[in-house]
Amino acid sequence: MSAASYLQVRDLTVSFDGFVAVDGVDLTVTSGELRFLIGPNGAGKTTLVDAVSGLARAGGSADFNGNDLIGRKAHKIAQLGVGRTFQTATVFEQLSVLQNLDIAAGLHRSRLGLLGRRRSTPVAVAEAAEVAGLLAVLDKPAGVLPHGQKQWLEIAMLLVQNSTLMFLDEPVAGMSAEERDETGKLLQRIGADRVVVVIEHDMDFVRTFADSVTVMHAGKVLSEGTVSEIQADARVQEVYLGRTAEAAAAEDV
Repeated sequence: MSAASYLQVRDLTVSFDGFVAVDGVDLTVTSGELRFLIGPNGAGKTTLVDAVSGLARAGGSADFNGNDLIGRKAHKIAQLGVGRTFQTATVFEQLSVLQNLDIAAGLHRSRLGLLGRRRSTPVAVAEAAEVAGLLAVLDKPAGVLPHGQKQWLEIAMLLVQNSTLMFLDEPVAGMSAEERDETGKLLQRIGADRVVVVIEHDMDFVRTFADSVTVMHAGKVLSEGTVSEIQADARVQEVYLGRTAEAAAAEDV
């Protein structure tokens, strides 16, 4: 992945029976930039990701490395290198970590290749397991993994699919402080040469690991910038934090 990857969303709109869930959103993210997408529940964050990944009808455009994703089927979008995780890890719990990764890698294998017996661990699988810190548990059933490792496995499954655009939905929800820190370091590793967009509510995690932040409210982009910039934005303080800058100042008097 020598060339920089990018996602450029323009005038993205999603409506459900007359309700506008995403309203004319513009968003540009490039590889090497860990972008966090935050906002109150119902702000349109997950719906935006659904639209770009082919799970919701949308208007506007979403240019990923020269390919408009809007209007394509979800499996066609995945074949272009777009992957996502959900709030609850979706792994095959009865199968080993290695088997989960091998199944994920099968997205780019022929049907005949999928039926063939593997004599060794594929290079891509071993590399993904190493990046995600899972080499020591390759033979363990995924169902016995701690919560954090299940999330890392799901990310590793995107790595073996060669996803260069990843949407991660609340990856640290329910994690311990140590797991959150390890997850942040994992995101930094994979984000170096991929486009990574993280939906997150854990503001401590955002402050520690975000390169840039997009704040959504009522289906629109409310603010965008560094963590310091969005925290200083009075609109964010009022809508997202539930108070104005003047009110916050008054509390300190």
